[in-house]
Amino acid sequence: MISFSDLDVFVRTVDCGSLSEAARRLNITPAAASIAVKRLESQLGVRLLARSTRSLRLTEEGASYLDSARIALGALIEGEQAIQRKITGLSGVLQLSAPSDFGRNLLVDWLNDFKRQHPHIQLHLLLNDRHADLFREPVDIALRFGVPTDSSLVALPVLTQHRRMLCASPAYLARYGVPQTPAQLAAHHSVLYQRNGRLYNQWRLMRQGEEQEVTMSGEYVSDDGEIARRWALAGLGIANKAAIDVVDDIRAGRLVQVLPGWLGEALPLNLLCPHRSQVSERVRGLQTFLQQRCRDWMGAYGDS
Repeated sequence: MISFSDLDVFVRTVDCGSLSEAARRLNITPAAASIAVKRLESQLGVRLLARSTRSLRLTEEGASYLDSARIALGALIEGEQAIQRKITGLSGVLQLSAPSDFGRNLLVDWLNDFKRQHPHIQLHLLLNDRHADLFREPVDIALRFGVPTDSSLVALPVLTQHRRMLCASPAYLARYGVPQTPAQLAAHHSVLYQRNGRLYNQWRLMRQGEEQEVTMSGEYVSDDGEIARRWALAGLGIANKAAIDVVDDIRAGRLVQVLPGWLGEALPLNLLCPHRSQVSERVRGLQTFLQQRCRDWMGAYGDS
């Protein structure tokens, strides 16, 4: 009879791209992982993985079997979770990656509340504006801004009606003036964000079907979204931030929305999972929880 633990080793090996990394994630030795895959291959009578000292790839039979293995593991996990929910409610480990500014200033407190509601959940939180590799890093799900570009990932919507927002401090606008058109932005100081070597200095604005793009230059550039917000609060320039990161500053008067008649670039917030089989009840529970918190936090700005 095929062992579910052997199936798990096989699926993890494919996801991680190596037996040694799969073994590390499963807290077993590489030798034990290799034996598990060989045992599974022996029971099926086919080779699932073509292995060499430097590479590992799925065989044709392995690729055909992979989906069935995922479905079987997913069904087992769902069954275990259904039993646990009857006893304790949501439980298990949530390994979550999130952007720095949103993570530090909002998500941490929200997750504390989520944990109080579901005390048997274990939270592992990674805050970094670099996109975590969901197949190779110890992360199961990721909160990310922007329209998903990787079709291999499952996107669970959290905040769909969400955009970037131009903002600056009252002191900056008093000193340098308030731009009245997108074209006037180019003459202003800006604080810019970069990730993985890409500088996000092309600012797109829309109004009644018209779209304008402005190329900005700035003396302040950071790969951390929270630093960009702090620079804007310090009066160092105009920022183009995720609205959810700055609406509280705007409501409190610490920042002022610039060009409010123009819409910033669409920036939906999603929970991303590597596979549909990993969309567990605890992930769905977190999605529902975050949807409500985001709606409450955004208020009227959520309709922008």
